[in-house]
Amino acid sequence: MLPFWISISLLSLAQGAIVALPGALSWAPATRLRSRRWAVIPPLSVIAFVFGARAAENASAEGLTYLALVAVPVLAVLALGWLTWGWGGGARYRALRVLAAVPLFALAWLNRGGLAGEAAALCLSGLSCVALGALLASVTPPRWLAAGIVAMAIVDTTLVVSDLLQKPNDALNAARPVANLPQLQSAVLGSAVMGYGDLFIAGVLGGLLAASFGRRLQLRAAALTAILALAFDLLFFAVDELPATVPVALALIAVLLRRRWKFADAPLARVPPRGVEAERPRPRAPVARLSPER
Repeated sequence: MLPFWISISLLSLAQGAIVALPGALSWAPATRLRSRRWAVIPPLSVIAFVFGARAAENASAEGLTYLALVAVPVLAVLALGWLTWGWGGGARYRALRVLAAVPLFALAWLNRGGLAGEAAALCLSGLSCVALGALLASVTPPRWLAAGIVAMAIVDTTLVVSDLLQKPNDALNAARPVANLPQLQSAVLGSAVMGYGDLFIAGVLGGLLAASFGRRLQLRAAALTAILALAFDLLFFAVDELPATVPVALALIAVLLRRRWKFADAPLARVPPRGVEAERPRPRAPVARLSPER
């Protein structure tokens, strides 16, 4: 089994990769569904999971396990076919990418508990979060979705500090589907575990930046997320559990602040006051050329 520091570092790098993958979704029905109410999904997902799991105990964990087993592969297919960045290339190329979900699921099933199987399950879970992020960004105004990301990190931190998240997480990680099917409700790699919500928030950030701010800023945020997550992992020397949503929210805040400062420092064009015409340079009078005396 991989040492913990390598395992958690690879999961942190996976968060950064998920930020870089979503593409901008242009879908006509999404404009009719557009509402700021969708922004409550990120923070509400954490709250509903914790208090739902505490109320229903193991039943809630089992239900989420089978929900993930069905929904994650479907969402991964959507991501591979239509919702990742640069998904063009023709129907044949798209079909080949969609079919890649089949060997990933088979590997996660047949090598469950092995490093290759865990990596395949992580790819499926990450791709499903890419799809969710692109879909959510297409129906949510960017300012409200950014607020939802920050709110999710705040809620997650509060629940971790108050030790309300540990017991539901343990129950969810222990839940196993029948027939030795893969566990897709969380990301397990080596000796480290990362919650599905930690991958989901990375997909939402990537979808937000792809839809509203462009590819360049999305790639910068992806790199910054990975760097901040790796630095955040150093706190594991002092504590056993950390809210992995925090580096994603910090990356969002950092790139938006840098973007604002960049526009604030840009030189402004001088505009003449209203009613005053700008002075035009006066044309020079023609100068007669004197021919030399012969």
